[in-house]
Amino acid sequence: MTDAAASDASSGKTSSFGFRDVDAREKVRLVRGVFDSVASNYDLMNDLMSGGVHRLWKDAAAAKLNPQPGETLLDVAGGTGDMARRYAKMARAAQMRRGGEDASVIVLDYNAEMIMAGVHKGGEPEMSWSVGDAMALPMPDASVDAYSISFGIRNVADIPQALAEARRVLKPGGRFLCLEFSRPTATAIRKAYDAWSFHAIPRIGGWVAGDRDSYQYLVESIRRFPDQQTFRAMIEAAGFSRVTVTNLSGGVAAIHHGWAI
Repeated sequence: MTDAAASDASSGKTSSFGFRDVDAREKVRLVRGVFDSVASNYDLMNDLMSGGVHRLWKDAAAAKLNPQPGETLLDVAGGTGDMARRYAKMARAAQMRRGGEDASVIVLDYNAEMIMAGVHKGGEPEMSWSVGDAMALPMPDASVDAYSISFGIRNVADIPQALAEARRVLKPGGRFLCLEFSRPTATAIRKAYDAWSFHAIPRIGGWVAGDRDSYQYLVESIRRFPDQQTFRAMIEAAGFSRVTVTNLSGGVAAIHHGWAI
């Protein structure tokens, strides 16, 4: 949804900012600027850019995570709370069917403007909001039942570090889920998507949000993100087991799911 960049990215490391490679600490500043700029129009732009399909992707990801009563769920790069609202409602529906304690759904985002936009939009009783860093999560080891990050991990300055943090805070048997733009599996889909994203999305960003450059970065960041199998290997290297990949819309987006076993 939004940036989960690390405020303490290691000196000397480089990270991609769109098609440029920059110092990891510089990426933190640049990504923060992007999401400061787009926060007020972020949900509208998601609808315009995807024709509303992102809502179906998020529904599929929430169903895959399968929130339960009494669980603590952490939604990193949670932005305006779209995923967290789904988790809260699903856990409450399960609670109404068979009882149990209230779930706790924590929305954590590095960008305060995005959190403020989410608070203004409204939440569910199970939700709480926090500004925090995906690379230095403000919670103890083995403290959450499920961790999710949606459309945010490609903005992290050091993806392996963010994955290591996800593994650290999950309880034994905890669930990891990442929903992210990925690599279309068919050449025809890939060409059509490239044409749409590179030519239309920055223009739409300019017209609707008055910010062509930020949406140009978002498109470029998608192209620089690892493909499905490369990212799967990164998740496994962070210590997750039984990692699966579910392509959505022909691989335009993908769900990566794993277990902290």
